[in-house]
Amino acid sequence: MSEMREQDGADAHADTPVDRLSADQAAQELARLADLVAQADAAYHGQDAPIMSDADYDALVQRNAAIEARFPGLMREDSPSRRVGFTPSEGFGKVTHAVRMLSLGNAFEDDEIREFDARIRRYLGLGPQAALTYTSEPKIDGLSLSLRYEQGRLVQAATRGDGAEGENVTANARTIADIPHDLGGAGVPELLEVRGEVYMSHADFEALNARQTERSDKTFANPRNAAAGSLRQLDPKITARRPLKFFAYAWGAHSEPLAPSQMEAIERLAGFGFQTNPLTALCDGPDEMLAQYRRIEQLRAELGYDIDGVVYKVNEIALQHRLGYRSTTPRWAIAHKFPAELAWTRLEAIDIQVGRTGALSPVARLHPVTVGGVVVSNATLHNEDYIAGRDAKGNEIRGGKDIRVGDWVQVYRAGDVIPKVADVDLSKRPEDAAPYTFPKVCPECGSDAIREEGDAVRRCTGGLICPAQAVEKLKHFVSRAAFDIEGLGAKQVEQFHADGWIREPADIFTLKDRYGPGCLTQLKNRDGWGEKSAANLFDAIDERRRIALGRLLFALGIRHVGEAASMMLARFYGTWDEFTAAMDGAAAGEGPDWDRLLGIDGVGKVMAQSLVTTFAQDEERASIDRLVAHLEIERAERPDTDGSPVAGKTVVFTGTLEKMTRAEAKARAEALGAKVSGSVSAKTDLVIAGPGAGSKAKAAEKLGVEMIDEDGWLALIGDA
Repeated sequence: MSEMREQDGADAHADTPVDRLSADQAAQELARLADLVAQADAAYHGQDAPIMSDADYDALVQRNAAIEARFPGLMREDSPSRRVGFTPSEGFGKVTHAVRMLSLGNAFEDDEIREFDARIRRYLGLGPQAALTYTSEPKIDGLSLSLRYEQGRLVQAATRGDGAEGENVTANARTIADIPHDLGGAGVPELLEVRGEVYMSHADFEALNARQTERSDKTFANPRNAAAGSLRQLDPKITARRPLKFFAYAWGAHSEPLAPSQMEAIERLAGFGFQTNPLTALCDGPDEMLAQYRRIEQLRAELGYDIDGVVYKVNEIALQHRLGYRSTTPRWAIAHKFPAELAWTRLEAIDIQVGRTGALSPVARLHPVTVGGVVVSNATLHNEDYIAGRDAKGNEIRGGKDIRVGDWVQVYRAGDVIPKVADVDLSKRPEDAAPYTFPKVCPECGSDAIREEGDAVRRCTGGLICPAQAVEKLKHFVSRAAFDIEGLGAKQVEQFHADGWIREPADIFTLKDRYGPGCLTQLKNRDGWGEKSAANLFDAIDERRRIALGRLLFALGIRHVGEAASMMLARFYGTWDEFTAAMDGAAAGEGPDWDRLLGIDGVGKVMAQSLVTTFAQDEERASIDRLVAHLEIERAERPDTDGSPVAGKTVVFTGTLEKMTRAEAKARAEALGAKVSGSVSAKTDLVIAGPGAGSKAKAAEKLGVEMIDEDGWLALIGDA
């Protein structure tokens, strides 16, 4: 618990604006940011397994830079602004770079690019009208590599590492087809370090992950991780089997200049036999730079490999030398990053998925594109009104789009998790693109798919005869918050259902009787199973024959009845018999049992109707009864809230709790009949604020909500 308090304290100023930090608070924040960035660097560079998105990482680095700008005397030795990359792994020999491999400064807004140009002109003493050209090139999302050639022959390859020292991966680099062992062309310098990026194409990434899955090996989250993990294999034979590629775009140590300009030097590297990016272009000032940025952003999904921005460099090498370097970045170059959670791609098809409640959900099938570090090929389209851009009455709906197959669409990851379609570029719509017609029948069973009054979702009426609903209901039944049967997950449920072994939940509990020891067909003889694994599954099923009432109610997958509502109903009714008797009594939608059901805090007419309908349908009730015959259902303890000072009140905990954990405080409040909320609103009755309370405490003050500290809370509840 002390560790938790220390961590909470360390995060106490995470939401405080930089201009409101005191010196002491700024020092604490810099320490926190240095630790977080170091952890992220270790995961990204050292283990090829990122622990946060690029956007989150960039936000940490930007906040660190802003605090250091305000408090320059507080800059730490381990500051992110002093570091490049990560300490090389002990698994490889170390290579000291003759010329340091630096990182690039980042820009995210157009104005930052104009300021970049203005800053360079000021440094060089050039007026706004003086000629100044830049190169622009896609920023490849891969692993930086330096290749040392002597007398035109590859003698060493090294990763960037911490910028000064990298890992010796020479044997691995020799297996990459894009990396020449001997340089061709005229005028090859006696010494030349060529620098660039190792990457993996989308097609090769998908094929690699498919092979990994077939062998039950680890799959990769995105092409960058796959490329980095492949290059950093201790066994070069493994690297040789991985489809890696290489773009050259820079140089380190060299015995003679390559060319007077960046563009000409890149052309010479191509002449030596390297792959260089065909989208590299010359730009005359910020307007052309930004136009090229937009062009590359639009082409992003069609490139076949990942990029995360555009890099601009002063074209004239002599000016690069004059501009020089800061501690970790060159003054003459900058990376213009794409919005991390947005990308444009083509909508190739719209498919319909049927969920466990019968909902028909449209899914966009996309040309694969990386969004926020994850390859996205599917995205939700919400419902038929969202696709059409109009509701059932023909009225335009807010946020709705006229989305058609073939459209060029913008994709984002909501909450960094669920891909969604955000926008459509109508200027790129194919002439033959037709409005999408939402199906009126279920694609799984052919039953009518209808929309209830006021419902945005169309649903299959097939119920138990619909295979999609049956499988999804079974998956939900065995999910973690429901029966949570070890060894029986979604994959096993799908296979058992396809083979006819499990058609309804009750079948799970007769599985051993039908396919266990002594049966003609036995689970242990199936592919992927054996005597031990089959026995383990049967034992795990037996362990779940005793189940809490709340878990059982949630496992039934009743529409509108989630996990919290299931626990609430269990506490109210106490036993399965009392609950089912109440549902039977409320079936008519009137009478004392119906009124009692509606009287439960949190139960409305929609949930109540869904509950009684489920238990009133003969076929579904029979299925539930067959299940219950195999179970021992535990009585739910009803909380005694008599005399509780917080019964029925909504409370919010914020800041650091020093005498109990947050989980303990929440459980205690709920046991006393209070509702614990994660946010402050006009409906909040009480806020318990510990040290470090931030925005929630301010919201409480603004709304006039009563606020007490932890000691006040403990005094309030006392022995209640």
